[in-house]
Amino acid sequence: MKFFFVPILLLLACSLYAQNDTLSKWSFSGYGEMYYSYDFGKPQNHLKDNFIYNHKRHNEINANLITVQASFSDTKTRANVGLMVGNYAQYNLSAEPTWAQFVYEANIGVKLSKKHNLWLDAGIIPSHIGFESAKSADCWTLTRSILADNSPYYETGLKMGYTNKKEDLNIAFFVLNGWQRIQKPDFIQKPSIGMQVNYKATESWTLNYSNFIGTDKPDSLHSLRTFHNLYAQFQPKKKIGLILGFDIGSDKYNSTEYGFWFSPIAIVRYSITDKTRIALRGEYYDDKNGIVIPTISVTGFQVSGLSTNLDYQINDKVQWRIEGKIYSATDNVFLNGTNDNFSMTTNLTIRL
Repeated sequence: MKFFFVPILLLLACSLYAQNDTLSKWSFSGYGEMYYSYDFGKPQNHLKDNFIYNHKRHNEINANLITVQASFSDTKTRANVGLMVGNYAQYNLSAEPTWAQFVYEANIGVKLSKKHNLWLDAGIIPSHIGFESAKSADCWTLTRSILADNSPYYETGLKMGYTNKKEDLNIAFFVLNGWQRIQKPDFIQKPSIGMQVNYKATESWTLNYSNFIGTDKPDSLHSLRTFHNLYAQFQPKKKIGLILGFDIGSDKYNSTEYGFWFSPIAIVRYSITDKTRIALRGEYYDDKNGIVIPTISVTGFQVSGLSTNLDYQINDKVQWRIEGKIYSATDNVFLNGTNDNFSMTTNLTIRL
C-alpha cells in the first residue's frame, strides 16, 4: 500500500497526455471546515468522549476536515485521489499507519460491460454504510450521530457496482480489508465482505440496505462480525425532509460469547428560506456489552441523544452552522463522571 499511488498516478498521467481533450475529463475540488465546540463537561485535555471522532476538540478553534481531490472519468475508466488533514483524519484514522492518515480516497475503476452500467473499483473508497459522511456540509446535521461515528466512514478493497438504466436502483458488492481499515491489522488474514442496495422508490422516497460480514479481531478468536444498516429518506417537498435509520450488529464481546448492539435514529429538516434551514435529530445507541464503545459501566453504553441545528448558506460556496446537543445515559459513562452531557458547536464550511 505504500506504493498504492504510483500506479494511479501513472494511469492518470498516461490518460492526460493520450489525447488533447483529456483535460475536460478531469475535475478538481476542495473542501474546508473550521469549527469551535464547547463541551460543558469541560475536559481539561480538550478531548471529548471516546465515542466522538469528529469535532473532537473542546474550547478551541480547529479544523475538522480539509481536503483536496482530483477525479478523472471517461466512458471506460475512472479514478479518484484525495488528501486530507484535520481532526477527522487525526482521530478517526489513528489506528492506521502514519502515511494512510492523510488519504481521503484513492481508487481506480474500469467499466466491465458495454451495454450495462457495471463497474469494478479498487482502492480506498467511501463507506457503503449509512447516510452520513465525514463532510459536515453533505449532512443534514452539523455533527455526526453516534451511529455514524462508530461505523465505517471509509473502506479499502474491491467494489463491483451496477446501476440500472432508469438510475433508480444501485446494487454493489464488496470484498474488504476489514471494518474501516486501510491497512489490514496483524493476525487478521480473513477477508470481509459487504453489499448495498439503494432504491429510489419514488421522487420522494429513497430506501437503502447495507451490510458487513467479516471480522475486526485476530483470527485466533474465531470471531464473526455481522452488521446491518437500513435507512429511508423522505423528501416530499423542498421545504421538509425526513430520514429514518436503524443499525444492528453482532460480535464477540469476550473470547467465547456473542452480544449485539443497535441504534435507531430520526432526523427532520425544514427550510425556512432558500438560505436558512433547521434540523432536529433524535438518536439512541445501545451497546450493553461494550463491543464497539467500551465503558467501565456494568450496564454498558446506553445513550440517548437530541440535537438541533441552524444552517445559513452565506453564498454558493460558504455555509455557517450552529448546533446544540445533549446526551443522556443510563449510567455515568461520560468523562465528567455523570450520566449526561451537553455541547454547543459552530462551524464554517467552504467548497471549491
